[in-house]
Amino acid sequence: MKAAVIVFPGSNCDRDIIDVLGDVVGCSVTAIWHQDRSLQDAHLVILPGGFSFGDYLRCGAIARFSPIMESVISHALAGNPVLGICNGFQVLTECGLLPGTLMPNKSLRFICRDVHVRVENSATMFTTLFQKGQVLNLPIAHADGGYYAEEEVLKELELKNRVIFRYCSANGVLDEENNPNGARQHIAGIVNEEGNVLGMMPHPERHSEDVLGGSDGRWLFESLVANWQRMVTR
Repeated sequence: MKAAVIVFPGSNCDRDIIDVLGDVVGCSVTAIWHQDRSLQDAHLVILPGGFSFGDYLRCGAIARFSPIMESVISHALAGNPVLGICNGFQVLTECGLLPGTLMPNKSLRFICRDVHVRVENSATMFTTLFQKGQVLNLPIAHADGGYYAEEEVLKELELKNRVIFRYCSANGVLDEENNPNGARQHIAGIVNEEGNVLGMMPHPERHSEDVLGGSDGRWLFESLVANWQRMVTR
């Protein structure tokens, strides 16, 4: 599987993802500068975390106009996998590949710590190696991570099982104490209607090896590789 990691000015998680994809799950991976226009025949595209363009104007709002994004959008609309993590999730909402937006944390402070998230849908290409209801331990690091959408959008997300991860307690309970940023309906990650674009605020790449403090996030990347291998061997 060939993967492309898009690098914007201000990205700071691109190397982490490259290391996980290349050294942990065995992908061929290339870093692509935001001013390029070719995805170099990548099967998977990842928009990493960080502070693209310094988060000026609005998180992800400037990155959305980078030349490479035209190719990322075309890649997604063709049904190919796209993953946006943290700032990458913000970019995906800004460019319209995912609905809603990411609002300032309810504390109005930057949060950097481990949280628990519950797997709501294990039938996507991103989550097949998880079990529905499984609780993961993953890091977050953001100031604008509270997912917000209008009521009709939230209803559609729920109806079509497009909420993939929710913030929860260690035993899977949804409560305000364990909703770190005030996200509506505890949403930590969603997919598009076709199921090939995932945006999530927690960082799976930061918990991909036990030496990093946990390996729960590794299985998201392993799920993508396993599903791609099934597709190409049909």
